[in-house]
Amino acid sequence: MRAAFNDLAAPVLELAARPLRGVANTGPWWRNQLELAEENRELRLRASELRAWRDVALSLQERNARYREALNLQAPAGAERITAWTVADRSNAFVQSRLVGAGADAGVRTGYPAVNIYGLIGRTVEVGRTSSRVLLLTDLNSRVAVMADRSNARALLLGDNTDYPRLDFLSHDPDLLEGDRIVTSGDDNVLPRGLPVGQAFLDREGRWRVALYSDAAPLDLVWIWPFDAVADPEAEPVAIPALPETLPDSVTGTPDQPAAPDTETGQ
Repeated sequence: MRAAFNDLAAPVLELAARPLRGVANTGPWWRNQLELAEENRELRLRASELRAWRDVALSLQERNARYREALNLQAPAGAERITAWTVADRSNAFVQSRLVGAGADAGVRTGYPAVNIYGLIGRTVEVGRTSSRVLLLTDLNSRVAVMADRSNARALLLGDNTDYPRLDFLSHDPDLLEGDRIVTSGDDNVLPRGLPVGQAFLDREGRWRVALYSDAAPLDLVWIWPFDAVADPEAEPVAIPALPETLPDSVTGTPDQPAAPDTETGQ
């Protein structure tokens, strides 16, 4: 009998509770509308700022294109990048690497740099037909030539199996400041120049380290950039023909006979 009474009373109670719930939700609804209006205003402001930065980026892109054309630089095209998903995390206490689902069949070769949406994460060290292993910048065996974007101070980025690889082989008084943008220098002919790496900072022991840009996003989707290192000079370069030790008499003339006159000037 109690269950039957509950079945009859439930629709009536539900109908009576609807106005009360509507009144109770009025305050949160208006508060949500005010928050949405404020968020919309901030997004409009950011969109206007981004449009200004877009114009600056387009002008810089055009200027860089002119510089590359003048210097005959061959930068990697965006269409050549190889998209891959990480399928396994091979990181442990001794090795920092990722297994990605793209190999030689997709055009991957050993030594190609791997980046995510924010910056460099490492380079390929083992390539199969359908998979590759990417050695991360934090690995103990990782060595990358880098430089400060502001001062061009050179260094070597050494991985030590921590989240923040250190900068080594700096000068005694390096021109570095905390927050300097670190990019690849290309001096080692292993990675191309200008790939974003991270920001420099001093640890508690006074050593320079780098907070990697790539840590700002999960290492799920990566892009592998084809890069052809500069070839070594050939062992036997083409010989330039040597000039003759003596010129013909018709050019130099002899003590007894002057040089042949120039037919155009008469001298």
